Amino acid sequence: MDATDTADTAPGPDDPDFPAHHAPRCAGPGELDGLVTQCRACPRLVAWREEVAEVRRAAFRDWDYWARPVPGFGPVDAKVAVVGLAPAAHGGNRTGRMFTGDAAGDFLFAALHEAGLASSPHSLHAGDGLALHGVRLTSPVHCAPPANKPTPQERDTCRPWLAAELELLSPGLRAVVVLGGFGWQAVLPVLADAGWRLPRPRPVFGHGAHVVLPATDHRQELHLLGSYHPSQRNTFTGRLTMPMLVDVLREAAGLGGIAV
Repeated sequence: MDATDTADTAPGPDDPDFPAHHAPRCAGPGELDGLVTQCRACPRLVAWREEVAEVRRAAFRDWDYWARPVPGFGPVDAKVAVVGLAPAAHGGNRTGRMFTGDAAGDFLFAALHEAGLASSPHSLHAGDGLALHGVRLTSPVHCAPPANKPTPQERDTCRPWLAAELELLSPGLRAVVVLGGFGWQAVLPVLADAGWRLPRPRPVFGHGAHVVLPATDHRQELHLLGSYHPSQRNTFTGRLTMPMLVDVLREAAGLGGIAV
């Protein structure tokens, strides 16, 4: 089969195999981010993200919603990755930037700034000039899901994007901070498939969890850290406080060798 035949048979954005086919072939994060934004592989998520953009909230009625998958955000040579759950319907799905435009994102960026990892405590939209220092934000699911609950099938369909992103970051990646149990369960198989050896039994999620994945012939040592997700449910009840999240981010920065 020649290159033309391969291109002709490659799955398109609406095909469930689109991520699995294209993600592993990306030469860099820029190409990956561009392909992520084209993905339409999960019909329920496509319908929801576009419906939300049409209906809108009254507070955002003048916004031109992004209404596409939200790519990762942060430097391509990041030493620390922060992995969440999925974009919020009126957050990242509106602004086009991961963790931007909702209360959870406001909390996270304030913590990143306090830890010395963000140029500003406020992330408003994709063109506001904010920069991250040594950290890249991503998620296991790149489209806003109804009720903030992706299905296992949607998580698995989107997994190749996360796997490819961590692979592209891997030469310099030293620590991964996972926000919440959903992200933790999504990240573990990605790391195992990528060649890191996970302890048995598999590590359990919890705030402050810290698992060291030893170096192998093909992988450097990697630190996996857990934090409660900065959802309003967690922050309003005090289950997660700003100092708690800042402490985890500072620990990750130290492990990654980021000078803050």
